[in-house]
Amino acid sequence: MEDINRIKVVLVENKKTGKWLAEQLGKDPSTVSKWCSNAIQPSLETLDRIAKVLGVDRRELLNKSQE
Repeated sequence: MEDINRIKVVLVENKKTGKWLAEQLGKDPSTVSKWCSNAIQPSLETLDRIAKVLGVDRRELLNKSQE
């Protein structure tokens, strides 16, 4: 299974933790952990909220697709 999102990478680049992100979004830390490990994916709306909280373009949170 390929990694779809880069949430964990962007968190590290911004010196933030999954727990911090969970608090900002009002989500369970285990859900954020699953996003970071690509076990599950956030909705597009949630991805947009993550980008705003981290101050990045939402495209930075996604890996480029393989063709």
